[in-house]
Parts: sequence; C-alpha cells; structure tokens
Amino acid sequence: MGIMETYERWKREATADPDLIDELQRIDGQEAEISDRFYRELDFGTAGLRGVIGAGDNRMNIYTVRKATQGLADYLRNKYMDAAVVIAYDSRIKSDVFAREAACVLAANKVKAYLFSELEPTPVLSFAVRELGCQSGIVVTASHNPAAYNGYKCYSSAGYQMTDGEAGEVTGYIRRLDIFNDVKVADYDAAVASGWIELVSPAVVDKFLDQVATQQVNPGICEKTPIKVVYTPLNGTGNKPVRRILDRIGIKQVTVVPEQELPDGHFPTAPYPNPEIRQAFEKALELAATEQPDLLLATDPDCDRVGIAVPDGKGDYVLFSGNETGCMLLEYILSCRAARGDMPDQPFVVTTIVTSPLANKIAESYGCRAVDVLTGFKYIGEQIENAQKEGHPERYIFGFEESYGYLAGTHARDKDAVVASMLICEMAAYYRSQGHSLLEMREALYQKYGVYQNTVVNKMFEGEQGMEAMQQLMDHLRRNRPATIAGRKVLVCSDYELSEQVDLATGETVKLTLPKSNVLAYTLEGDAKLIIRPSGTEPKVKAYLTASGATEADASAVTAQLTEAAHELMAL
Repeated sequence: MGIMETYERWKREATADPDLIDELQRIDGQEAEISDRFYRELDFGTAGLRGVIGAGDNRMNIYTVRKATQGLADYLRNKYMDAAVVIAYDSRIKSDVFAREAACVLAANKVKAYLFSELEPTPVLSFAVRELGCQSGIVVTASHNPAAYNGYKCYSSAGYQMTDGEAGEVTGYIRRLDIFNDVKVADYDAAVASGWIELVSPAVVDKFLDQVATQQVNPGICEKTPIKVVYTPLNGTGNKPVRRILDRIGIKQVTVVPEQELPDGHFPTAPYPNPEIRQAFEKALELAATEQPDLLLATDPDCDRVGIAVPDGKGDYVLFSGNETGCMLLEYILSCRAARGDMPDQPFVVTTIVTSPLANKIAESYGCRAVDVLTGFKYIGEQIENAQKEGHPERYIFGFEESYGYLAGTHARDKDAVVASMLICEMAAYYRSQGHSLLEMREALYQKYGVYQNTVVNKMFEGEQGMEAMQQLMDHLRRNRPATIAGRKVLVCSDYELSEQVDLATGETVKLTLPKSNVLAYTLEGDAKLIIRPSGTEPKVKAYLTASGATEADASAVTAQLTEAAHELMAL
C-alpha cells in the first residue's frame, strides 16, 4: 500500500481519537507532511518506540501503541502459560492515555495488566516488574526528549529493558499485524471489573523507597551535617519520590523550583527537559541566587537521570558532567566501604564503552573488577542479573553511564535518579563533614588519578532520508579507517558491528565478545579516545570524546582538537 493510500485509510479508520481525526484533516494536501508521517512504521527497537506525538504510522498515537502492545501480548502468550505486565507512565502529553490503551490491549488478550494509578519514575517500573512477578513491563516515556515526543519502553522479566534478542522477537510479532484489523482492545471498566486490569498498590512504591534507603553509605550523616538543596523535577515524575527519600535520610532544607514542580508535559519553562544541558537548570539557578543552596539537583521527566550543579565559591554554579558525577559517586562509595572493610568478595562495577576510563582506574584502585558493556543501561542490568543467577548479587557495587544514569543496589535494573539523588546529597553532606566541598573533591579526584574530560559531539539527521544518511556515514567510516585523528595515531580500531578489534601497528585482529552494535571506537595515542555511534533514541550520530592530561588546561586543549576532528569525520 502506497503512502497516500495509507493516509486515506487512516482518515477512514482512525476514529477513536478526536485529536487524530482533526490532525489528519488538517494535513490534507500537504504531501511532504503526509509522506513524513506514513513513509515508514515507527521502529520498535531495543529502546522500544519513540517518536513525535501525532497521526500516522511514523508517530506516537493510540494505534501505534496498541499495535506494539498486541505484538508484545502475542509474544508473551506464546512464551508463557500465564503472563502479566506492569505499566507505568510519565507526565508527557498522552502518556496516561497510552498507558491505559496498552492495558486494554493486554486485557483483551488475557494478559494480566498492572497499571499504576498515577505517574511514576522508570526505576519504580523496573522494581515493580520483579516485585509483582511480571513477565514484562512497559513504561510510557520519551525520557529527556522535547515535549513533542513520547515513547514506549518494554522490559524483560528481570526488570531491565529488553535486549536485542528479546526485542527482535517482539518486533517479529508486531510486523505480522495490521494496525487496525489485528489488534484486540478491551473496555477499560469491564477489564478492571473482571480483574484483567489491576491498579498497582501504593505499597509497591513504599517498598521501592525502602530498598533505595538501604543504599545509604553513611546513614545519619545528613542529619549530623545538614545541607541545603534546590531541586527541580522538570515537570516530571521525580517530585514525590525524590522529596520523600531526601526527607527520609534527614535532608530537610529542600526547595523545589515552583514553575517545574507539578507534572506538565508541555515543559513550559524547559522545552528540552534534559539535565545534561544548562538550559534545564535556568529556573533552578534563578532560585539559587536567593536560596544559596549547597547543591542543585535536576531529574529528567521519567526520573532515571539526574544532573547536578555546585557552588563555585564566586557566586555562580558549576554543572558536573555525567562522567564527573558518576566517578565521584564511585570514589565515594568505594573509599567508604574500603575504609570500613565491608567490601564483598569479588566486587565489580559496570560502565559502558563510552564512559570515562577514569571509572576503570577508580574501580581497579580499590580491587574492583571493572566491566565494560555496550551503551544502554539494559546491559548493566544484565550484569546484575547474571550476578543474581550466580547467587552473589552483593558483588555488584555500582554502575553508570556518561548520560547521567546511575544505579547503586539491585532493587532496580535500570538507571535510578531516586537512589542517585539520595547518594549525591549524602556524598555532599559527608564531604562537608570533612571540611570539603564537592568542587574541591572533584579536583582531589583529578589529582589522584589524572584529569579526564569527556565531550559528546552530535550531528542531526532529520526527516525521511535521515536514517539512510546515518548508515551511509557509518559505512563510509568503516571503509575508510583513519590512520590519525586530531594529529594523533590511531592505535586500535574496534568495530562492534563486525565484532573485531584491529591493532593498526601490527595488523593483529581480536574477536570482540560484546553483542553486535553499530559502533566504531578509535583508541588514540596519548590516552585519548573517540567513539562514533548512531543514537538509539534520536535521529543523530553521536561522537564520544575522551581526553586526558596532567592539568585541566592540557585536557581541554586535547578536547578542542578532538572536537574539531569529530566534526570533520561526521561531515563526510
């Protein structure tokens, strides 16, 4: 069926949502707009669905959500005698609608659906999958994307996002379906009355917070050494759980940014609600001018990422990168546990291949095995599950990604900004009790291990040709392996799609054991690195840069060179 035929069919059959009816009428005659909405189906990958909200196969709407859920239901019914799925959602536009629609499709297929009665963070969903004994989980969110987006992430029975194999099987079921004719949808009230849809008890969230609280490294330190916090949930899901856990550990001076306190999927004061960027902190920084806090916290809409800013002693605040916060938390946790002598046998920490090498140095200095996995927290969750199956979950100490995602504890199998916010505040209080600020401790970290800087360079590939252009770029780089980057010799090239690592000096090739992924990594002389990969959630290619030096100025100079080189590579 052609694009225009598909469009006309949607006008006839997409009648369950008045917003879609109006939208389809408005774009009549707009060929480019129609083409963008219908030239492909929204991909269901390892990150699930993610796209702009609106009418069409290439948009997030009740029909694409229903179809994905029908595929998931078919997969679960084929794999399990009885199956249950727990569903959470964030504050985004239509998140509650999409969550209810997913529940109704599951119910119609005799798959039990547990539905949260109000918005909850992604890590709560991850916890609830195992707590409720479910075979899968769904969270409706587009994480830190702008307001126009929404998404749909699927979880395995272990509580982490589906990995490639499982997601591929679900995709196979989805692709067999006609979006209008092959999807079953139950009446919501009838499904609740029959028990196929059940609202999740608030006790589940209480148990989640109980588990988070067990991850305190120095219980009572926040009561003994009070700190003042300004917090913004960026109009998302973090407001209640983050404030509850901070109050629980003794942090009583928490001021919430009023414009960003309540759920609002339009994100009116932070159009790009991403704690990785300074713009997301603008309102918090304005409030900080009067409150003078010791720490600023910002969690993204589904509360799986957290960013921080700390006073610079000159009247301004310094934003920490995800790598800096993660490495500081790692040093804090390991140093305290080592000092107490309560490190488990064979401890390990988990980071991704794009995380700063500083994390590996820290881990190794405390006798911890450092495990590198592919980008995506599901791979960190997978390592936790492996330890669980071996009967030694206590060996897992900490895991993090450079993209502001952290996890201490095994209560969740996804990044958790609730536990991370708690530990960041505790860390600030602990170092204050020792007479030091977080900024001072960051410098101490660099003095101990060397200065590492990490930067991400993005190139956008919008529209119908974007996906093809991204692949062309990656293919070009594979065919034309650079011998030097930024004037530095390429020592090793790792191609995770081909599962091979080549030593450019000797020509020796080693087989990589990580799952296949469209990633190219270049190890450069001078302890520098450049990694290029297409984003799994946005239409862009990302270049991850690692620079090191004896001083911050030295590392900054290398960063500038690598940044220029990354732009040149991605311009090909």
